[in-house]
Amino acid sequence: MKLKLLGNLFVAFAKVGVLTFGGGYAMLPMLQREIVDAHGWATEEELADYYAIGQCTPGVIAVNTATFIGQKLGGPLCAAAATLGVVFPSLVIITVIAAVLQNFAQLAVVRNAFAGIRVCVCALILNAVVKLWKKAVVDLPTLLIFLAVLALAVFTKLSPVVFVVAAALAGVALKAREAKR
Repeated sequence: MKLKLLGNLFVAFAKVGVLTFGGGYAMLPMLQREIVDAHGWATEEELADYYAIGQCTPGVIAVNTATFIGQKLGGPLCAAAATLGVVFPSLVIITVIAAVLQNFAQLAVVRNAFAGIRVCVCALILNAVVKLWKKAVVDLPTLLIFLAVLALAVFTKLSPVVFVVAAALAGVALKAREAKR
């Protein structure tokens, strides 16, 4: 059973790794489909929590999420299988691209393809933001936390870690205050 789970984790996260372009945020919709919809390995709320924790830890959000899911399902070995699954396609693809891109980077078709890919990635990230928004901003206190963090992120050069810690403390304080009522 454990061997089957290892294989399933590797393949599911390899699909995410090979079929998604643009890095961590662009992978969020694909992670949602694989983890929540296809396999039921986590709920949407758990996945949003993994994204949030992944933002606080070093590394790519998809890699961190893969590690969390694998650990949850079967411990360190499953965490390793999921993590390897999500990075393996990128490793292979980037190695091949690096080997040949230098010869073709100056071609207009290659530059135009990358311009199109960048636009597509923006749309995928916006889609992920909208989905996260629906799950995270559920009342006035969470809206206020969102607006405060957005303003600070846009107008200051504070570390994202500061935002996450401050938002966590604000969430705890607001819920404690709400519980007293």
